[in-house]
Amino acid sequence: MTKSIRNIAIIAHVDHGKTTLVDAMLRQSGIFRANQELVERVMDSNDLERERGITILAKNTEIEYQGTKINIVDTPGHSDFGGEVERALRMVDGVLVLVDASEGPLPQTRYVLQKALAAKLPPIMVLNKIDRPDARPAEVLDEIYDLFIDLDATEDQLDFPVIYTNAKLGVAHLKVGDDSTTLQPLFEQIVKSIPPPAGDPAAALQIQVTNLDYSDFLGRLAIARVFGGTLVRGTEVGIVKLDGKIQPTKITKLFTFRGLERDEAEEVTAGDIVAIAGVEGIQIGESITDLANPAPLEPLTIDEPTLTMVFTINTSPFAGREGQYVTSRDLRARLEKELLTNVSLRVEDTGTTDAFRVLGRGELQLAILIETMRREGYELMVGKPEIVVRTENGRRLEPLELLIVDCPENFIGIVMELLGNRRGEMKKMVNHNSGRVRMEFSIPSRGLIGLRSQLMTDTRGTALIHSLLEGWTEYAGDMAMRLTGALVSDRSGVSTAYAIWGIQERGEMFVGPAIEVYEGMILGENAREDDMNVNVTKEKKQTNMRSSSADEAIRLIPPRDMTLEKAIEFIADDEFVEVTPKSIRLRKKVLDAKKRPKRWQEIRASTESA
Repeated sequence: MTKSIRNIAIIAHVDHGKTTLVDAMLRQSGIFRANQELVERVMDSNDLERERGITILAKNTEIEYQGTKINIVDTPGHSDFGGEVERALRMVDGVLVLVDASEGPLPQTRYVLQKALAAKLPPIMVLNKIDRPDARPAEVLDEIYDLFIDLDATEDQLDFPVIYTNAKLGVAHLKVGDDSTTLQPLFEQIVKSIPPPAGDPAAALQIQVTNLDYSDFLGRLAIARVFGGTLVRGTEVGIVKLDGKIQPTKITKLFTFRGLERDEAEEVTAGDIVAIAGVEGIQIGESITDLANPAPLEPLTIDEPTLTMVFTINTSPFAGREGQYVTSRDLRARLEKELLTNVSLRVEDTGTTDAFRVLGRGELQLAILIETMRREGYELMVGKPEIVVRTENGRRLEPLELLIVDCPENFIGIVMELLGNRRGEMKKMVNHNSGRVRMEFSIPSRGLIGLRSQLMTDTRGTALIHSLLEGWTEYAGDMAMRLTGALVSDRSGVSTAYAIWGIQERGEMFVGPAIEVYEGMILGENAREDDMNVNVTKEKKQTNMRSSSADEAIRLIPPRDMTLEKAIEFIADDEFVEVTPKSIRLRKKVLDAKKRPKRWQEIRASTESA
């Protein structure tokens, strides 16, 4: 048993302060030099993570506290990236469960806690943001106890320690208002409450790969936890593949973690977290074991994907203008590369060679993948997200979500009507007398597609929405599609202010003047249910004749800015989002207006059946 190591994961709902707390722990552990230039949320190293203020990839770091090495894994808080959390929990012996002292436990808190309790990991409860004016630590602690009981926690698990923190200032308290000015109470609690890793350094070698990284100098790095035995650099070991075959290989370099850096090591013993270089072809979930005495570990089990989208090559008239990678071969290679590091994603072939069905956990996860590919120089088109339906005992089942909506009291009616139309059932409603109400719904996953933008519009941007996969339910039949049509360009050319001025009364525009368009491109949302073909390239004819209305001032309403997520939520079954490094355009699958089916017939049919 190794006494000087502690392995912990920090788990919480999105935006409750995990990465900020890791920041404060790193700063107070003396990892950084006194004159070192530091950025905020140092663990969010990815550009997209910094822009959005969320953690997307699980990452690990290490700090030293009074001779004890504490390995910390920072996990994402969004349920779409749940696969990262499941892997992180396999590497650790205990968890810090972070809860906002005002918002209380939310869906992702429930999800990560459920996984931690199932893995029998001891929790330390951390109530963060106690400096908020609306903080209510006592009530939130009662809600946490209710959540533990609801998740069938054992008596030992219910006896958890509680720490009160302000991660931004780097302060932890054992009781609210005590005189602590540092995170020392938290460090002491970790050493005291989290058990040292089990595992015998003299036993048979057992290592499981839980993450992959890449180095330009060393190639693929496998980040793994040593469960038993000792790994020495230069030894011959066996990689147990996912199909059970053992592949012999030689370990060329070993690294342990120190802060944000990696230190070369000659050997690592049971209980530590290690980065192994020079192991080609290794995948997440595979184990490394002794060739002479193989003792493979159980592969990782990850929850099933619930959403699918079709990725295909860009076939628009503007294809190849902006992107570097445009062929189906490029697209296939990039998706296969993503599968190596993203275990909760799957890729299937479709009937054609230039389209792929990508299965994931939610719209955000797939949107992040598309945005990453776009920044790398890929051009592609994506279709409308659809749910994964499975058949059991002759019954069609679809995923069911627990949806929590937090909104001002005066929007309750609007929210209930909107979710009622999407087959949502209210389970619970809580009013904290703060002017806002929290409602819990059970709703099919299909009902969430395109919900966020509509709910934001209806509640004037004040609603907070969180969802979590609850299980599978019998297929609820067809659901009403988007009830508005699209304004579609009927020719190629450049949009003019004069033409837009005439069209903007018909609906909301997505494009401004002087934008290049093509036939079949979606220019805006029609106020009515059918599609309307419009000429956005029309110019004002100049004449010598004077008239009182000729020089009427053209006043344009600013167009709606379509981000990738908004575009994916907006499109209907017969539309694509065209994604290139510089542009996001919406288009019809069939560009030629004469060959395109009429949309109002599909709308009427879907509304009647719903």
